[in-house]
Amino acid sequence: MEKESKTTQEMMSIGELAKKMNVTVRTLQYYDKIGLLIPSIVTPAKKRYYTYKDMIQLHQILSLKSLGFSLNEIKNHLISLNTPDEFAAALTHQSHVIQEKIKQLSASYQAIEALKKEVLQMQQVNFKKYADIIVNLQMNNEYYWLIKHFDDQLMDHIRTRFDQESGIDFMNRFNELNQKMLELQEKQVDVREERVQKLTGDFWHLVNEFTDGDDSLLPQLIAFASQADQSNEWMSNQAKINAYLEKAMEVYFANRERENNE
Repeated sequence: MEKESKTTQEMMSIGELAKKMNVTVRTLQYYDKIGLLIPSIVTPAKKRYYTYKDMIQLHQILSLKSLGFSLNEIKNHLISLNTPDEFAAALTHQSHVIQEKIKQLSASYQAIEALKKEVLQMQQVNFKKYADIIVNLQMNNEYYWLIKHFDDQLMDHIRTRFDQESGIDFMNRFNELNQKMLELQEKQVDVREERVQKLTGDFWHLVNEFTDGDDSLLPQLIAFASQADQSNEWMSNQAKINAYLEKAMEVYFANRERENNE
């Protein structure tokens, strides 16, 4: 677009703009070619010059590019700079984009730190488990750390038995039962009482749902349940519940056996 009213002081060659903004001439030529940053001044001799407005536009482009946006995405994020309000809007938009990127980077940092913690606790190189932990971190599954306690057979079963939605639903139901059982335990309710036995039956049905009829998994579940990591609140509570639940299960199965024999 030709704008001959522009003074030479407002005009920059492609080399001058490249030097001021620390980019290559080839980069500016490419941006021009794809219509991302077209020089504001084109002389009758087809010479192309940039203005300070173009420099600000380039700053927008480089800022968004540094945040990981593709050039096609940047095209959709660029805002007109013809008025102070539009310029302020462009800066506000960039600020919001940067804030969102900070959140993403913060989440990535926390995930990396969590993975590092689990890797050190596992005390062995197990890329399959590392991958499982990463997948669960990406799903925002707060129980990702449980994976290090499972052996390969149990993990293979979990992979085939549950997807993201069903896995999280199962854990929610499991924790709901846990909380109810913990409350009864803290009230020192006798394990023979009906409400305890009702919850015990619900636990057993949940175990069968988890194993999907594969009884070979039961010893591993029992071994997992016997772990007591006092540094982890969930595991510590689970150990208390399991001690109470073990007694309740003895009563539950004795009652079932008696009913079957009648």
